[in-house]
Amino acid sequence: MNRTALLALVATTAALAAPVHAQATFRFNSGNVDGRMAMASRPARPGIGEIEAADDFVLSRRTRITSASFIGLVPLGGLPDVSILNVEIYRVFPHDSQDPPSGNVPTRMFSPSDVAFLTRGSGSSELTFTTTVLNPNFTAANSVINTLRLNGGSSGPVTGQEVLFTVNFTSPFDLDPDHYFFVPQVAIGSGEFFWLSSIRPIVPPGTPFLPDLQAWMRNADLDPDWLRVGTDIIGGAPAPTFNGAFTLEGVESSVVPEPASIALVGVGLLALAVTARKRRTRSA
Repeated sequence: MNRTALLALVATTAALAAPVHAQATFRFNSGNVDGRMAMASRPARPGIGEIEAADDFVLSRRTRITSASFIGLVPLGGLPDVSILNVEIYRVFPHDSQDPPSGNVPTRMFSPSDVAFLTRGSGSSELTFTTTVLNPNFTAANSVINTLRLNGGSSGPVTGQEVLFTVNFTSPFDLDPDHYFFVPQVAIGSGEFFWLSSIRPIVPPGTPFLPDLQAWMRNADLDPDWLRVGTDIIGGAPAPTFNGAFTLEGVESSVVPEPASIALVGVGLLALAVTARKRRTRSA
């Protein structure tokens, strides 16, 4: 086989060594509800301002998020009358943000960005959801709704039904490896939705990771800035910190060359090397 033919063989086998996109199941769980905090989180409606509560997660590979769940409090009595359910994904500041920031809050380091990276909503047919009552009478020791400001403190204990929201994304989130924030928002016909906190630091059956950032919140008055629920709003020495109770599920993808194709490339390269050696020998 002459040199030209060998080069053609190597080129062909290299082209055949197309990557295979292997998929693995992805699941993240922030852990069990701990009853320490209930964070208001709702979309804007006529006469009602938006509130966002955010907690973080990390992806090590490109991942398609196909479903999520989160646990919150809704008013007592019967199934919740949910009119809107949104899920937002934020990246970590300074992505999607003005930098330097406004300086109106103590820090933006490790906060969610100014604007959402991706959003899915029930009103746009991008998701479907179901609700399951876990406890008909549950009390969180603290809440944040009308004290959402620096050193505002707790809005006090809040009691309601502990409800699991299970969300399936008809339009999944396709996310690259990165650090993100998850923001669930629920509008209820009468009353408020509060996202319940989970154990921090995360322990099994949760999915521990580092760095695990604390939960953040904002309303229209703070936008585009955010405050840390524990450090900035509740305060204290030392200040408590909180996570939100949620899970994410989907599939991870990774690029893996086919073993047979790798072998073909190796054979071609070996043959090329042998031919080159023979040519040198003859020349000598």
